[in-house]
Order: sequence, then C-alpha cells, then structure tokens
Amino acid sequence: MTNFMVILVVAIALVFDFVNGFHDAANSIATVVATRVLKPWQAVIWAASFNFIAFLLLPLEVANAIAKIVGGPGVISVGLVFAGLMGAIFWNVLTAWLGLPSSSSHALIGGMVGAGIAKAGGHVVNVKTLQKTAVFILYSPLIGLALAFTLIVLASWFVHRIRAKRAVNKTFRGLQLVSAAAFSLGHGANDAQKTMGIIAALLIGANKLNPDVLKHPDGLPLWIVLSCHGAIGLGTMFGGWKIVRTMGTKLTRLDPMGGVCAESAAAATLFFASKNGIPVSTTHTITGAIVGVGSANRMSAVRWNIARRVGWAWVLTIPGSAAVAVLCYWLVEVFN
Repeated sequence: MTNFMVILVVAIALVFDFVNGFHDAANSIATVVATRVLKPWQAVIWAASFNFIAFLLLPLEVANAIAKIVGGPGVISVGLVFAGLMGAIFWNVLTAWLGLPSSSSHALIGGMVGAGIAKAGGHVVNVKTLQKTAVFILYSPLIGLALAFTLIVLASWFVHRIRAKRAVNKTFRGLQLVSAAAFSLGHGANDAQKTMGIIAALLIGANKLNPDVLKHPDGLPLWIVLSCHGAIGLGTMFGGWKIVRTMGTKLTRLDPMGGVCAESAAAATLFFASKNGIPVSTTHTITGAIVGVGSANRMSAVRWNIARRVGWAWVLTIPGSAAVAVLCYWLVEVFN
C-alpha cells in the first residue's frame, strides 16, 4: 500500500463520517427543532458541540469492535476499505435524498461485510460482532420505545398532579437542552467511533499502526479520535433537513415534554451500548423513542405509514450497502 492510497482512503473515511453527521446527526436535533425549543441553526451548533466532546466521556469500545468486523491474515486492504466505505456512503446519500432515516452505522457494517465477502469469502466476517449488531437492530428501538413510553407516562402523571401547565412547559423546554445534549453525546460516542474503527483497521492492515492498540479501550492515536469527532460535528452543522422533518414532525407530533422523554430514553440506550462496545444505530434508537412517546398518547398519534417506510429502510440497509460494496470491490479489482 502506498502512503498516498492510505491517506486517500482515510480521507474517504472522514467523508463518510461527515455524511454520517449530515445524515444521522439530524436525528440529534429533530425533536428540539420540532418542539421549537431551538431554531435549526442553534440546534445544529448545540448538537455538533456535544458530538465533538463525546470522546472525553466514554471509552472507545465501539471503535475496537468495528475494527475487527472483518479480519484475517492479509484481508484488510485499501481496496476493501474503499469498497466498504463506498457502499456505506452511497446508501447514506440515497436514503438522505429520499428523506429516510436509515442507519449510517449499519450501512458501514454492511459495506465492510460485503467488501470482505467479495475479497475472501464469508469466513473473514466477525460473526460475533455481526450477530450483536443484528440483535440490536431489534433491541435498540425497542429499548428506546419502552424507556420513552415509561418516561412520558411518569411525566404526564406528574404534570397532571401539579396542574401548572405553563410552568411545566417552560421547565421542559429548558430540560430539552439537556436531553438533546445527552443524545448528541451518545451519538458522537457511538457513531464517530465506527469510523475510528475503520481507520484503525486500515492502518493496521497497512502496517502503519500496531494491532496491540485494539487491546486497550483508549489505545487509538489522538489524531484519529479528534478527526473523526470533528468530521461528524461538521456534518451535523450542515444538517439533513428532510430527515429532520420526517423524524420531528411527520412521525408524530412532539411537545417539549415528549421531546425530553424521547431524547433521554435514546441517550440512555446509546450510553449503555457505547459502554459495552455495541455498535447500535442512533437512528433506530431515537425513532423507537419517538414512537414510544407518540403511542403513549394514543396509537393513532403515530403515523404508521411513515414508520413502515422507516422500517423498510432499516431492513434493507445492511444488504443494500453490502451489495454496493461488492460491486465496488469488483470494480477496484478490475482497475487494479
């Protein structure tokens, strides 16, 4: 591998991270914009700031897991990582254009798995990490839904008891700044780490990084950590407004109390996953939480036709990005 090619693919990985911020981090601000607690430009700055500082609070367990998603002697190469990233980026751009909140995380995993299979077959895939990811495709939105449902029921009971709606609404508007920050921290901790893992795998494959760094939760070089958090933060600054509208207004109507409950539930789920090295989807998690809030009011408050479209995007993400990655890898081999 030439140094130029390694640098090029690292740059493409950071582009993916930027697109991730553009695509997924819109979920960080959807509820706070929908409830009119912050204007869109204020919300993106708020979310981007907490995306960036997330590495200070949580270990890099997810990065280590992603770095090992595909492995084996001589398997990781510039071409493989390039193809995996192209599969993920293509899927993210497509779903962003369609306004569908699919998962950048699963697109990346699908892309790497597809490229790995195209190069060396299915045995190079880390089945344990893939199974854990697949299980949490179901678990993360359900956990978010259950937590949000519980929180909104408790909050509604509390509000009903004190009967001071104006004061309560003002309080929850303030609290939503905290819950939005917490969710952005969770997003930065889980999603930026996935790109860190890809860059680490590439550098290890190119003999530019000692594999022993993966034995320690915080062993990655600081430049990888800062560049990935910086890229995802910048992506957030540019936002994905079609997705914001889908998540913040089309799926169900939210008030500040509902926004706090949804974001708090999603943040708690992301913190748990990040602490345990589970690469989950922030999109799935916040979607489940928003549905939980809406369904606590009444089932008809959730626009299930929108939820079905989102669900199909989830189901198709890993195989779709994997298929694109396979094609990209074959093209790389043709022109190699």
